[in-house]
Amino acid sequence: MRVFLAVHLPKLPLEVFQPKWLREDTAAGAEHGCAVLEKGLVTIVDRAARSAGVRPGMKRAGVHTLAPQTRLYERDIARENAVQQEVGTALMKFSPDVALLDEATVIVEVGASLRLFGGVLSLCRQAKALLDTFGLTARISASPTGQGAWLLAKHGNRRVLQISSLERALAPLPMHAVPEIRPFADWFTGLGCESIADVRRLPRAGLQRRCGEHLLDSLDRAFGMAPELFDWLELPPTFSARIELPDRLEHADGAVFAAHRLLAQLCGWLCAKQLAAAAVTLTFEHERGRQAIEPTLIEIALGEPAWREDHLLRLVKERLHRMELAAPAIALRLDATKIASAKPATDNLFPEPGGTPEDHARLLELLIARLGAENVLRPAPTADYRPEIANRWVPVADQEKKIALPQGLPRPTWLLETPVRLLMRENRPFYGSSLRKVSRAERIEAGWFDNGFITRDYYVMQAEDRSCYWVYLERVSSRAAADEEQRWFLHGLFG
Repeated sequence: MRVFLAVHLPKLPLEVFQPKWLREDTAAGAEHGCAVLEKGLVTIVDRAARSAGVRPGMKRAGVHTLAPQTRLYERDIARENAVQQEVGTALMKFSPDVALLDEATVIVEVGASLRLFGGVLSLCRQAKALLDTFGLTARISASPTGQGAWLLAKHGNRRVLQISSLERALAPLPMHAVPEIRPFADWFTGLGCESIADVRRLPRAGLQRRCGEHLLDSLDRAFGMAPELFDWLELPPTFSARIELPDRLEHADGAVFAAHRLLAQLCGWLCAKQLAAAAVTLTFEHERGRQAIEPTLIEIALGEPAWREDHLLRLVKERLHRMELAAPAIALRLDATKIASAKPATDNLFPEPGGTPEDHARLLELLIARLGAENVLRPAPTADYRPEIANRWVPVADQEKKIALPQGLPRPTWLLETPVRLLMRENRPFYGSSLRKVSRAERIEAGWFDNGFITRDYYVMQAEDRSCYWVYLERVSSRAAADEEQRWFLHGLFG
């Protein structure tokens, strides 16, 4: 079963210039309304401006005379088309078959995706949430034909899945909804036609002679009586998206909305190509001029390739919260610097105990984003018998080859940077309480080759509260002092 989702952006020009996240700063001006001008004439009017008397077709001077406090915006067709393309790319998370149609409408063929996303109602809700990411409002409809969904979306939020229901939904729509009818609107009005149903009741042969074959083809495609062909949106081989900020941005936290908008496009691109991002780069572009500085880069490396929007957004938020901009930013760009094939979902019947490797990788990525790569470490011991030399830690994302830890020998989780000499009580080492040996001695003699010679006997010792410590006895042969008193040192703590 073919099902098409149509997303119509009826307020695209206003939303492009005044996105939802910016309206808080213009709340006072919103009371007086907004209007969009194209070639000096008003084309779009919001409710507040309409109540003040502003109407489509008015000139700029007329608006200033009638409602001088109305905010006027010049329409930018190229920018509107760019936003429509961005929305189409983001909607590819639902299906790779996306087409950009006239009158700010995007068509998505979602028949094969309905069960995956929980049905048509759930899919529409998710599409609306995605548009909220862009700060856009839209009408979303669904029908068995793309042309039918396009017509329904322009006049409301209607969802029909059967051809018979589609005919009943399309019939009462005004005939002006069909673009091919508009050149002949006066002729159809003279015949008493008002709706699409009225036009369809006219003789087909007469319509074809008077209006041409394109009108009938459009109606047949809308009602499922003729095949439909779409120019599906083609994506570039690499991903790079840029957004200009509406004002100078001085704090990185303020870029969360713009970054979310870029991430939505990235996730749509990844899903359409069945890829996952292993590393992304956020670039803050600063003001140009004599004192221009280099862009600020935020490189985010992922432990496991990911394509989920919520996971990527959480990492970006953590990095932005920890960052300070050296200069105000005017634009933000997102690049997928490293990609990999998307791994299919696990087919195990029962979940892995303790979480899957993907869960572990996501946890590490979140810790790196929150604490910084230099504070999330993994052991990377060097080939040396001396514990203080062998104990080495590197960032968890470091690609350095891992060295296996010695097997069968007790090694503490925490090693002190400087061993602590212990007191002696009744000829036994004392650390909060008397310590007793619970392991045999491990003798280490090394360092003769670099003037760091040591001779020690290591033991695992236990206190009265069952805490375990790694303690060594410094042998007499390694001491510079002449006395024979035994010297015990605490070198590590077991978890």
